[in-house]
Amino acid sequence: MRHHDANRKFGREKKVRTALFRSLAVSLIRDGKIKTTEAKAKELRPYMEKLITKGRSATLASRRVLIEKIGGPRSVKKLIEEIAPRYENRTGGYTRITKIAPRAGDASKMAIIEFV
Repeated sequence: MRHHDANRKFGREKKVRTALFRSLAVSLIRDGKIKTTEAKAKELRPYMEKLITKGRSATLASRRVLIEKIGGPRSVKKLIEEIAPRYENRTGGYTRITKIAPRAGDASKMAIIEFV
């Protein structure tokens, strides 16, 4: 039974899935906008929202938590110093998902996820 188990697994083990979201998060922080499948974008949104909310406090403890969550200190520095201050007066909804045409190869639903 799949009661209370709503998260998508993407056919990956936990460690690989975690690495996938770290990679997507770093790409989004670096580029500000990424094109990915709709399912991955929908799962990435709450992950990024929590990271940005944590980055808004900009304390040493939150910096350490962010480094643990997404890895490299360069991405964390950009998140805390450039991205999080833009949303200081906003209570949530830092990202936008825009659906685009399906991928040509396998007709997967595609989407663009970007910062608002």
